Amino acid sequence: MKQAMTPEEIKEKKPYLEWSLTEAEYDYIRTQLLGRLPNYTETGLFSAMWSEHCSYKKSKSVLRLFPNKNERVLQGPGEGAGVVDIDDGQAVVFKAESHNHPTTVEPYQGAATGVGGILRDIFSMGARPIASLDSLHFGELNNSTTRMKVTNTVRGIGDYGNCMGIPTIAGETTFDPCYQGNILCNAMSVGLMDQKDIQQGRAAGIGNAVMYVGAKTGRDGIHGATFASADFNDENMTQRSAVQVGNPFMEKLLLEACLDLIRNHPNWLVGIQDMGAAGIVSSSAEMASEGKSGMELNLDLVPQREPGMSAYEIMLSESQERMLLCVKKGHEEDVKKIFDFYDLEVVTIGRITAGHDYVLFHDGEEVCHIPVSSLTDDVLEEESLEKKPTRIELAEQQPKWLPTIDNAAEVLTALLAQSTIADKSSLYQQYDSQVRTNTVTGPGSDAGVLRIRGTHKGLAMTTDGNGRFVYLSPEVGGQIALVEAAANIIASGAEPLAITDCLNYGDPTDPEIFWELHQSVQGMADACREFNTPVISGNVSLYNENNGQAIHPTPMVGMVGLIKNIDRVIPSFVQHPGDKVYLVGQTRDDYAGSELQKMMTGDISGIVKTFELHHVHQYMRQLLTTMENGLVSSAHDLSEGGLGVALAETVFKTDLGLKIDFADQPAARLFSETPGRFIVTVAPKKATEFEQALEKDAHLIGEVTNSHWLMVKLATGELNESVAKLQKTWEEAIPCQLKSKD
Repeated sequence: MKQAMTPEEIKEKKPYLEWSLTEAEYDYIRTQLLGRLPNYTETGLFSAMWSEHCSYKKSKSVLRLFPNKNERVLQGPGEGAGVVDIDDGQAVVFKAESHNHPTTVEPYQGAATGVGGILRDIFSMGARPIASLDSLHFGELNNSTTRMKVTNTVRGIGDYGNCMGIPTIAGETTFDPCYQGNILCNAMSVGLMDQKDIQQGRAAGIGNAVMYVGAKTGRDGIHGATFASADFNDENMTQRSAVQVGNPFMEKLLLEACLDLIRNHPNWLVGIQDMGAAGIVSSSAEMASEGKSGMELNLDLVPQREPGMSAYEIMLSESQERMLLCVKKGHEEDVKKIFDFYDLEVVTIGRITAGHDYVLFHDGEEVCHIPVSSLTDDVLEEESLEKKPTRIELAEQQPKWLPTIDNAAEVLTALLAQSTIADKSSLYQQYDSQVRTNTVTGPGSDAGVLRIRGTHKGLAMTTDGNGRFVYLSPEVGGQIALVEAAANIIASGAEPLAITDCLNYGDPTDPEIFWELHQSVQGMADACREFNTPVISGNVSLYNENNGQAIHPTPMVGMVGLIKNIDRVIPSFVQHPGDKVYLVGQTRDDYAGSELQKMMTGDISGIVKTFELHHVHQYMRQLLTTMENGLVSSAHDLSEGGLGVALAETVFKTDLGLKIDFADQPAARLFSETPGRFIVTVAPKKATEFEQALEKDAHLIGEVTNSHWLMVKLATGELNESVAKLQKTWEEAIPCQLKSKD
């Protein structure tokens, strides 16, 4: 087998530098791990497995800050997805992954295969996927390229999920200039399973079979992991060869075949893992490492859809809809019959061996012979320099920005037309949110809610992230990301269980960006401990830059909550005329990073103020108790646009209105974005009990009316607007922008 370069040529020409392997790492591999020069295939495997996307070599030190255990966690980080006990022998399985670079380059396939990849992580654990969510961040819609990317990204997500028959029930979409050259596409999947069916990605047992199942291997997605571990520039903006191509109909077959094997024949199976980032090499090496085993593979047996593929290409391809199984010796034909029934490729490509060597054959020759641990455990962690950004040091010396509001109605109307706040139904209506008929609350509410058939339980789920707050004040912004997710879960009447995350940042070799990562993760970790919501899965996506311009640091929090009684799901819109309206939580002058500031000044600035995390958690728990006791008619958390926007959203798509007394506050406070607040409506006969439960944290501010007007009394005048007029502005903003011409 002729290699593309000899080991000596690799040492001299250093092609590995283009694959994100440093010279120091290469030297360590050849001198300390192998004691010889690695060949072309081996160098490629190290480059992929030692990329940030696979190894987290720069971020491991930070990730250790996260809590990942509590009384409900059955499986934390390290497997395909995290698993949480939801009582009665059942478990919820969930994880989120980023597909930022592929989606930026090829929005449709990048987004579609992002959905496909995260679904495989779920069913590789033995769970049936029951819901999808997303977190999308684009540049502004006044740009034709952004409009194209929004349209194709949404279409890719919808097409894949709809074809799979899995509802997309929640998510978020924001717009900011910082994402213009590097959009964020974070996909989350949630699955349901019996605890007895939990699987692991491990390969063990000398002589057991390594079986390849699913689609054939092609040349798409080669070096996708290293593509995701490098900055963007004008040259690689067209690097479509690193983008995978998806086939949801084949994935549906793969899902059913894998669950058939897992649930009906568990004694045949040792381990199972998705071929995700870095393809065959990552799944096989990680499974062997987990099983403390050796592995021998014959690449000539790998099903291929293109002729003449090299060992390097076969191992690093990220072709979709593929899984790797470790099957007990003697059951190969039994497993083959299952996958043959679903008309899927199924081939034994190797065996588990004694020792701990990873050996590959191609064209009858040995093309790789290295220790398994050299790929998975011996990665050199990289220490990073940290420096507090100059912009933050300067902002700390500046007076805080305070808005002047002369006409609150005009400001509210303008905010409702801002693309981050405006109605997203023109986007998410492309997703089937009702398939499988378990959806109780779909897109457009605080959180998506599914019933668990055969029980009285339900699951609430959400994705949340606000890069503006993290950009201005990373630690506080990290706390707010967690609090916002918890608020959405609690507003639906659910108890927060745990989180997954996607940590989207710029180039970590920049000391200021690594400082942002460190500080924001610290804030998130502190909030996770306070709320007892450990991080059970997730990923890190660094190098989100374009031509040296980084995105805002954007940690996405995906949270799942348990509803003990599905009859007590709380709607986000008002229910009955005469219900009392309460504002839960304190309102301060919090405008730094707000939608109001961006709209009025064209930029964001200042420092995001700290808040009493423990106090916020206390009254949120108490609010949840009142919901479980049947005291609350509706609840909606306050986020972008503050109280003014939240009040409007609670009456949209109803025939009701609100009469609010906010006369002790200036008009600007209507648009403050103090975290951890809710609008709650309560029936009059339950008001006293509700007030006693929340005490000083609940403020009576008005009542629900049947007038279909939003009337707010302020210290400096009044806001009186037709709900229908406000709703029209809110609903038409994004469709109009998507249809506009430059």
